[in-house]
Amino acid sequence: MSAPQSEPAAPTIVLVGHGMVGQRFLEALVDRNVTETARVVVFCEEPRPAYDRVQLTSYFSGRTAEDLSLVEDGFMARHGIELHLGDPAESIDRAARTVTARSGLTVGYDTLVLATGSYPFVPPVPGKDSDGCFVYRTIEDLLAIEEYAKHCGSGVVVGGGLLGLEAAGALKGLGLTTHIVEFNPRLMAIQVDEGGGAALRRTVEDMGLIVHTGVGGKEITTGDDGAVTAMALSDGSSIDTDLVIFSAGVRPRDQLARDCGLEVGERGGIAVDERCRTSDPAVYAIGECALAADGRVYGLVAPGYEMAEVAAGEIASGEITAGEIAATAAEGFTGADTSTKLKLLGVDVASFGDAHGTADGCLDVVYSDSRAGVYKKLVVGADGTLLGGVLVGDAEAYGMLRPLTGSVPPVAPEQLVLPAGLGAPAALGPSALPDEAVICNCHNVTKGTIRSAVTDHQCTTVPEVKKCTKAGTGCGSCVKALTSLVNDELEASGVSVDKGLCGCFGYTRAELYEIVRTLRITTFARLLDSHGRDEARQGDGCEVCKPAVGSIIASLAPTLGASGYVLDGEQAALQDTNDHFLANLQRNGSYSIVPRIPGGEITPEKLIVIGEVARDFGLYTKITGGQRIDLFGARVDQLPRIWARLVDAGFESGHAYGKALRTVKSCVGQTWCRYGVQDSVRMAIDLELRYRGLRAPHKLKSAVSGCARECAEARGKDFGVIATSNGWNLYVGGNGGADPRHADLLAQDLDDERLIRLIDRFLMFYIRTADRLERTSAWLERIEGGLDHVREVVVDDSLGLCAELEAMMADHVAGYRDEWAETLNDPERLRRFVSFVNAPDAPDPTVKFVPERDQVKPDLTVLSGPTLPIRTLEGTASR
Repeated sequence: MSAPQSEPAAPTIVLVGHGMVGQRFLEALVDRNVTETARVVVFCEEPRPAYDRVQLTSYFSGRTAEDLSLVEDGFMARHGIELHLGDPAESIDRAARTVTARSGLTVGYDTLVLATGSYPFVPPVPGKDSDGCFVYRTIEDLLAIEEYAKHCGSGVVVGGGLLGLEAAGALKGLGLTTHIVEFNPRLMAIQVDEGGGAALRRTVEDMGLIVHTGVGGKEITTGDDGAVTAMALSDGSSIDTDLVIFSAGVRPRDQLARDCGLEVGERGGIAVDERCRTSDPAVYAIGECALAADGRVYGLVAPGYEMAEVAAGEIASGEITAGEIAATAAEGFTGADTSTKLKLLGVDVASFGDAHGTADGCLDVVYSDSRAGVYKKLVVGADGTLLGGVLVGDAEAYGMLRPLTGSVPPVAPEQLVLPAGLGAPAALGPSALPDEAVICNCHNVTKGTIRSAVTDHQCTTVPEVKKCTKAGTGCGSCVKALTSLVNDELEASGVSVDKGLCGCFGYTRAELYEIVRTLRITTFARLLDSHGRDEARQGDGCEVCKPAVGSIIASLAPTLGASGYVLDGEQAALQDTNDHFLANLQRNGSYSIVPRIPGGEITPEKLIVIGEVARDFGLYTKITGGQRIDLFGARVDQLPRIWARLVDAGFESGHAYGKALRTVKSCVGQTWCRYGVQDSVRMAIDLELRYRGLRAPHKLKSAVSGCARECAEARGKDFGVIATSNGWNLYVGGNGGADPRHADLLAQDLDDERLIRLIDRFLMFYIRTADRLERTSAWLERIEGGLDHVREVVVDDSLGLCAELEAMMADHVAGYRDEWAETLNDPERLRRFVSFVNAPDAPDPTVKFVPERDQVKPDLTVLSGPTLPIRTLEGTASR
C-alpha cells in the first residue's frame, strides 16, 4: 500500500512596497484569482496601507488618512493577503529566494515583486538637514510640516514642479508667506512650454505666492538653535524663512535591487523587460522603481498601474491552465502615455502628446488671454494631425483633445482652442471619438470598453460603469467625459434617460425651482396644471413631488411674497408626516420636541425651563450630538401646551422635523479655550440665527471650530467653519451618517463679512440646483464640475448670480418667523393638534410608556397586542 501523497505547497508571492502601484498589483492578482491558489505576503514601510498619493495635498483641505486610503475594508482578510505594516524589506537573498524585513521576519518566495517606488531628491545644499527642512512625499511628512508650521511665518519650497506647487499651496493654506524656488526658467518645465509657464506664473503670483525661477538654493542658514532662518540663492539674493520643503523631483528606490545584484540603470531604476521581469526571472519590478524596456523611469501613477497589470498577468499565466492564459495575461509594457491633467493651486494645467513640439515640421496653434490667465497651445503636423498640446487656466477640452492625439480632428484646430463666443462652433463631445480612444488614462480604459459596459454588461448609471471598468476612479479628470458617454450610449440603446422628478413632473427639482421662481408660482396646483405631465394635470400629485414642491415654495416664499408658514392652506397637504405637526413622529405614535439652542449656548434659567417642562409632561430627555436637548414622548394634543411654555421662555422651533437648518455646533473658542484663535461661539450663534428656518432639499447641519484642533467637527457638516489666525476657513459638502464624507475647503482666511456672504451664496446655490432629498455632499459630487464649479460660481461669481443669491438670502432673513410662535397665536392653526378629529379632547389611548433608568420609554406591547397562547388541535401532535 503506497503512502498518500501530500498536497504541493502553495506558491508564495512576496510584494515589497504597498503604495498605489502595489495595491493595484494586489487587485490585479485578485481579478485573476491568483490569491485563491497562492500565498501573498506584503511588506510595507509606512504605518498605514496604500493611500492616494496623487491627492496627498487634500489632507490640508480636510481629508483624513482614512479618506485617502485605497484599500477597501476587509480586502486583505477576504483574499488571504498577509500585510506587514511598518516593516520594510531590508535584504533579498536571491540564491535562497528569501526576503528579510526590518523586524527580522524572513519569508521565502517563488515570485518576488518590487514596488518600492521613489524617494525625494534633496539637492546637496549646505544646511539641508537643519531643523525646519522637510520633504513632501508621505502623510507623515505632511503631519510633520503641519506641526512645525504652527510656529512659522514664512516658508520656501524648492521645486516648481507638480509636487512643489502643491507643497506651496499647502504652506499658503497654513498661513505662511510662501516662496517657490525653481532652477528651470519656468514653473512645471516638463509639462508646459514657455507660454504656458508664463500664464501659470502670473496666476500663481496673483494668489500671493512669490516665485523665483532660474535660480537654485545655495545654502540654508540657521540660528543658534539649529533651526532654519534663511536660504541663500545662486544669484546672490537671500530669502528669510522659517521652513524649507524640498520638492525637486524623485529618484527610483532601487537600493534593495543593487544590494542583491539585480541589474539597474546607469542613472538608477531596476532594469525590466516588456513583461516587467528583472535580470532574475523570479523577480519583477513595477512603478517608479522600474527602468522600463523603453529606457525610461515613469513617475506617474498611470504607467505604474499598467506595469502592475502586466506583472500580474505574467504571474497568473504561470498559475493557471494554458487555455486560460490568453484571457488573463496583459499585453507587455513598452512605454506609456505621459499626458497629465492637474489642478495646482486651483489652476487647471494639462499637457498631452508632443506638448513641446519636437516633431519635425510641426506647427503651433495658440490662444492666449493673459488677463484671464488662460493659455492653450495645440501642436499639429503638416498634414493636420494633432500631435499634442498644453492647456493652462482652462483645461475643459482635455478629455476630448487627448484621445484625438495622433489623428486629424474633425474640425480645424483653431476651433478647438477658441473659447465660446469667439466664433468657435459647438464643442466636440466624447461621442465623436473612436472606440479605441483612451478615456481614462489612469486605468487605460477606452471608449469602447465604456460603451461595452452599458451595452453588454447592462450598466445604467455612471457609478455602475465606474465599478465595472474602473474608469473615473483614479484622478477623476475623465468623469465629465465618462458621464457624457454613458448617457449618450443609454440613449443610443433606446434607454430613455428620464430626468424628471417623478411621474407627475418631467422636470428636475432644479428646473421646477426655476419655474416657480421665474413665474412666481405660489401653489402646487397651479404648478402641476401648468407644468406637470399631461396625465398628471388636474390631479393631486404624489408622495414624491408634493413635499419637494412644498419645500421649493417655502424656500422661495419670502422672495415671492407668499406665506412661508408650511401649514397654511394648500401647503399643509404637501408636507411630510413630521411637518404636519411641527414635530418628529416617534415609533409609538408620540412626538419629540427640539427647541433651538443656537451654537449650543444656553443659560441656567432656560435649562431649568426645559427640565420643568420635561418633568411636568413626563417626557424622556436626551442631549444630542448637535448640542441640543430632545424631549420625547409628547402626545399630539400636548404639543401646543408644551411649546407655549417653551416660547414664553424665549425658545424657538429647532426645525428637527423639517428639511431645513438643524444646528450650528461650536466649541468654546478663544473665549475660554487656551488653543482658540477666534470666537467660535459668537460665530455659531450668528450663523444659526441667520439661517434658522431655511427650507432646503435636505437637512442642513453646520459647526464652527475655534482652532485647527476641530473640536466641533466642522469638516463633517454641510458647511463648516474653522478658525485660523487670519480669520476663518470655510468647508462645504460634508456629512456623517451611513455614507460619511469630509467637507472640502471652499475658501480660506475670510473675515466675518466675507464668510457670511460666501455661505449665503453657497446655501442658495445649493437650494437652487440640488435634487430632491440630496445632501450637499452628494450634490457636490454630482453637479457638473464639482467643487471647482461651485467655487467659480460662489466665490468668483462666474455666472453673475451672486447678487441675486445674496438678495434671496436677505429676503429669507428679513421674512423669518418662528413657526411655533405663529401657530400659538392663531386658534385656527391650533385646531389640527388633536388625536381624533371627532373627539378632539380625547387622548390617544395607544400612546403609553413604561419606566426605564429613571425616565420613560414607549410601551410597544400596547401596539402589538397581547401574546396569545398557541394550542394544537385534538388528535394532532406538534412536529
